[in-house]
Amino acid sequence: MRIDVVSIFPEYLAPLELSLIGKARQDGLLNLNVHDLRTFTTDRHRTVDDTPYGGGAGMVMKAEPWAQALESVAAARPAGAAKPVLIVPSPAGERFNQALAYELAGEEQLVFACGRYEGIDERVIEWAEEHFTVRPVSLGDYVLNGGEVAVLAMVEAIGRLLPGVVGNPESLVEESHSDGLLEYPVYTKPSVWRDREVPAILLSGNHGKIAQWRRHEQYRRTAERRPDLLEAFDAGTLPRADRTALADLGYDVVDGHLRPRPEA
Repeated sequence: MRIDVVSIFPEYLAPLELSLIGKARQDGLLNLNVHDLRTFTTDRHRTVDDTPYGGGAGMVMKAEPWAQALESVAAARPAGAAKPVLIVPSPAGERFNQALAYELAGEEQLVFACGRYEGIDERVIEWAEEHFTVRPVSLGDYVLNGGEVAVLAMVEAIGRLLPGVVGNPESLVEESHSDGLLEYPVYTKPSVWRDREVPAILLSGNHGKIAQWRRHEQYRRTAERRPDLLEAFDAGTLPRADRTALADLGYDVVDGHLRPRPEA
């Protein structure tokens, strides 16, 4: 298996040179490459982030350095090879578990995009689907400073399942959000990137409408990726606009809780 990791802190991935994963690399069982995102910038400050459209705290990672880095990784795969799987560590992704580790261990190439700050410009994720099978993945329902810690955990969980990495393969058989919603998509400059535009509402300056749009995007994402979170969500005091948005997604408020309609 080949694994590529893109990060602004490549030295953070040094533990992957140790223990069973390090030995697997030495033995040729795992081809693991770490890439510095800043080498794909063009300004003298090697800038990788900018302020978010629509306002708000924190910074968003710029699209173009990520596109350049991912294009470089994609170009290195052999002719005729299947699309690599691009894993984007994110609290707004599907839950990582042992079943997913087994599934990913069967892939030829995995690419990990280590985001920082408030995340990566959402258009990168959309664009990357042309070159990768994109899978946002969450290590759990908590927030880290960046994706590197999650990558360390996932690479170890996946790598140890590869044939020959663990000395006794039989031992593998014996092994056993602030508001409860996923985060909305984020965007930064430029407003038009590779023919993809930032949602117009974020350029409107209407902070009330922006807040509502973001909230409704949270419902949409959570319904699509983590519907189990909606089952525990307190919906008793939701305003009419939120109830309408959830109804469009196939959920009704029953006794203060969200319940999917049978036809949905």
